[in-house]
Amino acid sequence: MKKVVLVTGANSGIGLALCERLLSHDTEGLHLCLACRNVQRAQAARAALLASHPAAQVDLLQMDTSSVFSVLRAAQEVKVRYKWLDYLYLNAGIMPNPEFDAKAFFRGLFSSKAITMFATGEGILTQKDGVTPDGLQQVFATNLFGHFLLIRELEPVLCQEGRTSQLVWTSSSNANRSAFSLEDIQHRRGTQPYSSSKYATDLLSLSLNQHYNKQGLYSSVVCPGFVMTNLTFGILPSFPAFLWTLLMPVFWLIRVFTNTFTLTPYNGSEALLWLFRQKPESLDPYAKYHSLTSGLGNNYTQPHKVQQVTVDVFFVCFFKKCELC
Repeated sequence: MKKVVLVTGANSGIGLALCERLLSHDTEGLHLCLACRNVQRAQAARAALLASHPAAQVDLLQMDTSSVFSVLRAAQEVKVRYKWLDYLYLNAGIMPNPEFDAKAFFRGLFSSKAITMFATGEGILTQKDGVTPDGLQQVFATNLFGHFLLIRELEPVLCQEGRTSQLVWTSSSNANRSAFSLEDIQHRRGTQPYSSSKYATDLLSLSLNQHYNKQGLYSSVVCPGFVMTNLTFGILPSFPAFLWTLLMPVFWLIRVFTNTFTLTPYNGSEALLWLFRQKPESLDPYAKYHSLTSGLGNNYTQPHKVQQVTVDVFFVCFFKKCELC
């Protein structure tokens, strides 16, 4: 039987690169579903995938993870279309309106934290969050809550007797504990909503394993490394395209010293593809799987332990607060 794989945020960047690699890995054995907010871009992505894999089975699903109504409608459609889901890649995400601190950048450029600064944006980026029509913080809703709601709604096709299913979250090296507070899960009062949402993603993945493993559903979290995608280009929206081109040799040079500079969506999707090749029950539920690229351009995956502080408390608080949402 074909494996049914649903990928959110699949029309560009890491999501699209993952879909291309999945089909290259096993075209005949996959039934792929691209869940995207923008239908036109999703159609273009599907056309590109079918151009390189004419025999592939690729469906489209319109879904905006920032909208409760859109997620509920999409989940209902999934349950009608498919009897089960083998893999659910929770990849959609936003980093809205980043503000760049030029002074902090140039101070950090000549410090011991330069590589960390490039890889995570720590110390040089702040974001102004918005509020969705549902009254939720936009980053929290898009990156975390919408996906959590989707999982809960898809339990009938994810948790089936005699089958195992896998959740794979796209997290970030920018998932900093210092940005997250249990008292402010939505990050209403902070200036780092993206970092907060990604740290919460790591904790939620651990919590979901505690809650769902006995039902055959497993959760893993991935860090794609520093990748040049639309999300990255949005950090400095005023930069002309040629400046990004000029910066690329610098990034390639940095990769000699750190393997976290994966740079391309193809490289960044390495850990997501690696997880597809594993048995979900054999994976470490406390690991964060990193996509890495060596100075010679070789891709590989390496697990690192996720910070387990407050996981049990987070599980209870998150579920209760999400019920209130």
